[in-house]
Amino acid sequence: MLIEIVKSKIHRVTVTEANLNYIGSITIDEDLLDAANIIPNEKVAIVNNNNGERFETYVIKGERGSGVICLNGAAARKVQPGDVIIVMSFALMDFEEAKLFKPAIVFPDTATNKLI
Repeated sequence: MLIEIVKSKIHRVTVTEANLNYIGSITIDEDLLDAANIIPNEKVAIVNNNNGERFETYVIKGERGSGVICLNGAAARKVQPGDVIIVMSFALMDFEEAKLFKPAIVFPDTATNKLI
């Protein structure tokens, strides 16, 4: 049996931009991607702590060290710059393997989106 579990989580980052005129996705600082073990084009779930919105999109690599968290395309309608969000990715695993798996969880500074 396979189950879906949290693989990676960027907990509480601040949205820096919302770009409606883009084809879609979330742009995330490459430092945060590396720390959370998330790769470009990976599907992610987004939770907006400010308004309760929950949605899915895919990742685009942002400039390393920039602190950028930019929701693009239709997702830009679900956030405002300054909103605090959680970014999560999931993986399918065998039930027994999942019991031992430890997700990569990152807690950046919400003021700068930099690693603490």
